[in-house]
Amino acid sequence: MIELLNEISMGVFGLIAVYAIYKFIRAIRIVPQQSAYVVERLGRYTKTLQPGFHTLIPFVDAVVYKQDLREQAIPVEPQDCFTMDNVRVRVDGVIYLSVGNPENASYGVTNYRRAAIQLAQTTTRSVIGRMELDTTFQERALISRSVVDVLSEVEEAWGIKVHRYEIKNIDTPRTVQKAMERQMTAERERRAVVARSEGEQRSSVNDAEGVKQEVINQSEGEMQRRVNEAEGRAKEIEAIAEATAQAIEEVARAVSAPGGEEAVKLRLAEQYLNTIAKLGKQNNEVLLPADLTRYDSVIGGLALDDFTLHTGDGAPAGAPDGSQGDGSQGDPLPGSSSNA
Repeated sequence: MIELLNEISMGVFGLIAVYAIYKFIRAIRIVPQQSAYVVERLGRYTKTLQPGFHTLIPFVDAVVYKQDLREQAIPVEPQDCFTMDNVRVRVDGVIYLSVGNPENASYGVTNYRRAAIQLAQTTTRSVIGRMELDTTFQERALISRSVVDVLSEVEEAWGIKVHRYEIKNIDTPRTVQKAMERQMTAERERRAVVARSEGEQRSSVNDAEGVKQEVINQSEGEMQRRVNEAEGRAKEIEAIAEATAQAIEEVARAVSAPGGEEAVKLRLAEQYLNTIAKLGKQNNEVLLPADLTRYDSVIGGLALDDFTLHTGDGAPAGAPDGSQGDGSQGDPLPGSSSNA
């Protein structure tokens, strides 16, 4: 009996020794990077262990919470929400947060992950309840910002830092999806009709502008052509007038020169004979002088001596003595009138 008690005592002492060794080993703690250990001494918070090597008092100090300081992606389970127009949608998302204060994260809330999920879900339902269905798809950023703002109000109390909240999906019932597809199809058809009509309108405007510009160009071209023709005719008339004036001046100089009068008479005689020669070529009734051989009397009848010829310097020329004639012309050429 005594031996049995001794064996039992030895076993109990052995267990106590093993437990004591375990406690001493557990008193040595190595905290990894981006982690924090919350230590209590006799049930009361005493300190937070930062990354590195630490020793605790066995049987007195204990690590009660281990907090991960890295950013965490916490999924938010899908939940049913109702929009302002009473359409049921299922919304899920992801919360990105990290622990900023390990003490508050340990003692400020029982489970900060679950608490953040619940608060994000309730805020999402509240925000979507104030929106219509079409707005929920367009205002994802507004919903995310609202959730982040609400979570930011409890950051200090819960010891967390909310970085962002993203909505993953907004699912609608199949009947609503079909209605939305029909609405989208009708909207696309309307836009196509409007775009086609605007294109036809622009095409008509462009055609009208093209015709207008063409008419303007044609009228301007016609106006320029007429202006050019008028200027050409004016220059032609001016050139002819200048040439005629120069010719008259040259004739005047030639007549006033020595032998000029005889040359003029000779030229007139040639034209006279050529004209008489052409009269008999056609069926014309011609009145001729009685004696065509009296050329001297015909030339004398022209009274060339009575013409006043001016030279280029303005001095009268024509009379042999330089005196100005009376300006009277001689009688017409005898027999020069004819009728067809």
